[in-house]
Amino acid sequence: MRMFLGEYSPSITEGSRIALPKKLREQIRGDEVVLSRGFEKCVFIYDKEDWITEANKQVDNPINDKRTRELKRYMYASATDTAIDDQGRVVLPPNLKEYAGLDKKTIVIGAGDHVEVWDAQVWKEYLAKISESLAAE
Repeated sequence: MRMFLGEYSPSITEGSRIALPKKLREQIRGDEVVLSRGFEKCVFIYDKEDWITEANKQVDNPINDKRTRELKRYMYASATDTAIDDQGRVVLPPNLKEYAGLDKKTIVIGAGDHVEVWDAQVWKEYLAKISESLAAE
């Protein structure tokens, strides 16, 4: 089982490309990933096989359940598969860049079963918020 770990600071280059850190890239099987809208204003990146596993879990949920329909729409409408180029970069589609407010300064984190791309300032604020919340428990 893969485990995506760590926090990295790659920049978005011209053409909306972002380099996936080598330690994360080594965990990905093949040269394709699936990008989708994440929660809390980030972009999810899944190994393609892992995406299929997650998608199958959602497909098995009943279509007559409103929350199931909403989650499917949220994730599938924005999802796109893309190739990792020879330099380990992926292109961030305009709709996902806009959703997550991604410009030049980004943070890429390993989040266990997937990778997340955050705007650096949004990540800093979110991390402070969850750190405070966890410390209060």
